[in-house]
Amino acid sequence: MNKSLVSSIQGVLKDKTILVTGGTGSFGQAFTRILTKQFVFKSLRIFSRDELKQHDMAQHVTDERVRFFIGDIRDPDRVQRAVQGVDIIIHAAAMKQVPTCEYNPFEAVKTNILGAKYLIDAAIDQQISQIMALSTDKAVNPINLYGATKLCAERIFVQGNSYAGSRPTRMSCVRYGNVLGSRGSVVPLFEAQRQDGVVTVTDRRMTRFWLSLDQAVWFVLRCLTLARGGEIFVPKIPSIKILDLVEAMAPECSIRYVGLRPGEKLHEVLVTEDESRHTFEYDDFYTVLPEYRFWQGRAREGSAGKRRSVPEGFRYCSDNNTQWLSVDELRNLLAHNGFNGGSPRPRKHRAVVACL
Repeated sequence: MNKSLVSSIQGVLKDKTILVTGGTGSFGQAFTRILTKQFVFKSLRIFSRDELKQHDMAQHVTDERVRFFIGDIRDPDRVQRAVQGVDIIIHAAAMKQVPTCEYNPFEAVKTNILGAKYLIDAAIDQQISQIMALSTDKAVNPINLYGATKLCAERIFVQGNSYAGSRPTRMSCVRYGNVLGSRGSVVPLFEAQRQDGVVTVTDRRMTRFWLSLDQAVWFVLRCLTLARGGEIFVPKIPSIKILDLVEAMAPECSIRYVGLRPGEKLHEVLVTEDESRHTFEYDDFYTVLPEYRFWQGRAREGSAGKRRSVPEGFRYCSDNNTQWLSVDELRNLLAHNGFNGGSPRPRKHRAVVACL
């Protein structure tokens, strides 16, 4: 890791109290691991509603700077209590399973939209200096409820800066693609299906943006050093083809094609043509800047390098990406993150059933 970047992050975190909502999730656990091993800070609060997950996480976290705080992001009184004395908030709490959100739409709205509002209200009231909210490629041109709620959350966090007024609270977002091995991702599913010799694929043409949990955490930490409030930060990350992932994980298995699920896209988008008018490119990320009058500045460049405008009509999509992970690179990435890749096999896949 770049020493100057680590130094910049340390400058932001020193003597600070950090709150992570949804802190017992995949991101929260990786964030906690990296923070406690790499950085000096005052304290880290893990905010989540599941006491069992907190208990299990506490068995592996012995750092005395880490505190566990039971609460629901949908409870504004508890959120107000949780943010007292906090300097930085990382907002990772969300309902994220697409089928669950489709079947329980009001619950998704309460968590992903109202929860964002309650957090912003509390942060402004308590004069928290900085919030970084986690978003997703599903929020771009959404076709499912999960994506729609995350789009609303993005807008709420960007526009929330106008409510802060002269108070110090500044809110920004990071928007990235699929995280390898996170809860509900396809990697644990394929790993389980290998035991039966058949993996399910929705569509052979599917592509996705891809990054590891550690990459996601480091990107969020880096954005803390750059944000002035109102930006949406988008990392430049590679794409994968779904059949390459099958080849990397289960080359000996047959494939059963089951068709796209409701609300599922063939390809994901991280920056749209309409956003390109106010998007700037750096060497390894993009920044979508606010278009509103309340925004008075520009992102701190620092170690990010010089920014440049993207071409008119620019679109950052998983199928037009210039970076792709090969099958061998996927195997290495899977192994590095604790998942088993399959041994290379010369034969091609065979579809068992086509249920389209």
